[in-house]
Amino acid sequence: MSLRRGLAAPNFARTPEELVRLGVLAEEAGFDGFFLWDHVVFANDGRGPDVQDPWLVLALVAERTERITIGTMITPVSRRRPSVLARQTTTLDLISGGRLVLGVGIGSPARGDFELLGDEADAVVRAEMLDEGLEVLQGLWSGEPFSHEGPHYTVTDVRFTPTPVQRPRIPVWVGGTLPRRRPMMRAMRWDGAVPITWADGRLARPSVEQIRWVRDLARTHRDGGDRDFELAVWAEVAEDPRSLAGELPDYVEAGATWWIETAKPEPGWHDELVARIEKGV
Repeated sequence: MSLRRGLAAPNFARTPEELVRLGVLAEEAGFDGFFLWDHVVFANDGRGPDVQDPWLVLALVAERTERITIGTMITPVSRRRPSVLARQTTTLDLISGGRLVLGVGIGSPARGDFELLGDEADAVVRAEMLDEGLEVLQGLWSGEPFSHEGPHYTVTDVRFTPTPVQRPRIPVWVGGTLPRRRPMMRAMRWDGAVPITWADGRLARPSVEQIRWVRDLARTHRDGGDRDFELAVWAEVAEDPRSLAGELPDYVEAGATWWIETAKPEPGWHDELVARIEKGV
């Protein structure tokens, strides 16, 4: 099994071009994927960083690249109308020639990105909206007449065209925090999982054992097992890419299909990510 290599960046920048340039450079350096976070404020005090819309940025990245996979990691479906999200994702899949991945989750922080803006802050309700919203997305992506009546969304006999390039749908990867089982079980109904772990209040790389646990869930709970199921390691940005040579085989054996180095929103992260890209895969 091969391991694809990607980069993920916060959607924090003073200008869109700062983020577009990262995606273009990532393709030139040989990376397989470029992903953007999807936040609107980020800070619980309402005084967050400069934020750019990831969908508009990714459209520019798609137009200026040819092969690299692009997407959001992660989009809180509860904060977006599924019908609007269906149009955005379909359009971006068409622009990119079928290179889009939609990463989804309940989102965070609950106050900074939801409550302060009048959106649903309760995690349980956001999870319900995520599950129902994905059902609506899939129905609209189909291009067939579609209706839906649920506790959060209603769709009455509509047909969305054009359809995405990718069939039967744009790949959906589900992000969630370990050791919680429910987000990973949600991922089993879709196309991939992005398990996230924390240590000392900071994002940390999942262990080989944790990745193997998610793979085993896929083998047990998915039709066809873990075949055609993407499992991404949400890893730190490597100071020296050569240092990963001894670690990657164990993750591949455990079931990982993607290794995504993720910039943490700390001072200097943008320049550090540029320097990392220049070192290549």
